[in-house]
This record gives sequence, C-alpha cells and structure tokens, in this order.
Amino acid sequence: MGLVSSILTLPLLPVKGVIKLGEVIQQQVEQELTSPMAIRAQLEELERQRQAGLISEEEEAEAQQEILGRLIGGQATGAP
Repeated sequence: MGLVSSILTLPLLPVKGVIKLGEVIQQQVEQELTSPMAIRAQLEELERQRQAGLISEEEEAEAQQEILGRLIGGQATGAP
C-alpha cells in the first residue's frame, strides 16, 4: 500500500515543498525581527533620525515602544 499512496501523492509534492519553504521563510523573518542585534540597530537608527531632526521625540518614543514590544513579544512566545 505504501507504493500506491506514494504514487497518488506524487502530484502534491510541489505544493508540500512550497508550504515547507513558506514555513522556513516565516521562521527566518520572525528570528530577524526579534534578534537583539537587529533591534539594537533599529533603535540606533531611530536615535540618529531624531538627532538629525527627521523625527520628533514623540515619534521616536512610539517607534521605540513598537520595537521593544516585538522583542518582548518574541521572547514571550519562545522565539529566539
């Protein structure tokens, strides 16, 4: 029966491959969004923009809260 089921599911292999690729991409994106190094770089960029006068202190504070919320949220869900 294993041979028959293998033959019948053969046309679905490309779909399974695309699903697996999507899962790998999702894991990579989540890891990059919650990476301490990426978050530090984003916070440094915010500070640079504020010092250059591109954003206000309020905008910087809001963006910092969003970035830090991602870090805390990522750790709470068990993401690396």
